[in-house]
Amino acid sequence: MTARDAASHAGEAAALRLDELTLDQLNDDLLTLSRKYGCTAPSEVFQEANNLLQQVQVNLERTRAPEQHTRLYYAAAQASALLAAVSFDLGALTPAVSFARSAAQYGKTIDNGPVQAYAYGMLAFMAFWDGRPSESVRLAKAGQQFGGLGDTARRRLYAIEARAHGHLRADDQAQRAIRSALEQTGGQRDELHDDIGGEFGFDAARTAMSNATTCLLLRDPTGAEEFASAALALLSSQPQDEVPIVVSGPAAIDLARARLMRDEVEGAQEALTPVFQVPPGWRGSGMMERLVAARIELTRPQFRGSPAALSLAEQIEDFSALSPARRLGAQSPLAIEA
Repeated sequence: MTARDAASHAGEAAALRLDELTLDQLNDDLLTLSRKYGCTAPSEVFQEANNLLQQVQVNLERTRAPEQHTRLYYAAAQASALLAAVSFDLGALTPAVSFARSAAQYGKTIDNGPVQAYAYGMLAFMAFWDGRPSESVRLAKAGQQFGGLGDTARRRLYAIEARAHGHLRADDQAQRAIRSALEQTGGQRDELHDDIGGEFGFDAARTAMSNATTCLLLRDPTGAEEFASAALALLSSQPQDEVPIVVSGPAAIDLARARLMRDEVEGAQEALTPVFQVPPGWRGSGMMERLVAARIELTRPQFRGSPAALSLAEQIEDFSALSPARRLGAQSPLAIEA
């Protein structure tokens, strides 16, 4: 009887196995979504990522094969990470943090260092947006300790750490982290950040954009303009329909704010011209908070009575009113600390 029971159980276990093509399709769908993230409206990304996460969760109940569980948990981590990113773009910080933690837990389940590092980077990013820059530094440094990370993963974590130091007005530490981000050129790779890439990637343009924001936090308009201009120059070499708005928009706004710090209203208007053409559905939190900071710059005494400054301020207010985050009633305590 024991032998027959064992044979029966083994047969049932063998039957509870997914077709590999199902897993391949899930992987392909996640790769496609990650790579088109920056050129897709946030609401559409959320719906697709949520559908993929639900598929993964259902399929986890349909297989007993350990190697398939590993692939599915990896897919769940990717879907949760994308949901964290897009929830933040939509101005929903609480669910964004929850999704990021889920991604970290899925990564821990399968002992995948790059997935956990990405999730910790997201949590660090959200911590300084939530007014906790010291916690952000801790999370970014913790993310750097995971194994199996390539240069891109480390570059991203150092850039996030630099931003956190910027919120603390810790100039030396921020500059050190910026240099560390730029020094990640050893040729090391990992699957998530490099082979899948897309939203999980962190190329030179995105690094420059992030560094520009850090310089603004340190009240360094010269450094900010240099980094923002470098980011936009790198993006200009890409086909127009492949330029990620989540990078080009913030970089252009940072460039405008750097110019406002030097009282150059016309230069700021020029930098913001392409931003004002971004459709409402694409106006994520990162863009909106940078615009709030630029609007605050326009309240300085030297701009009072300036028709150009008043016109630009009104354009910013009209543009911001139609963003998804504003329409959903989201409130941020940050506003990129003007």
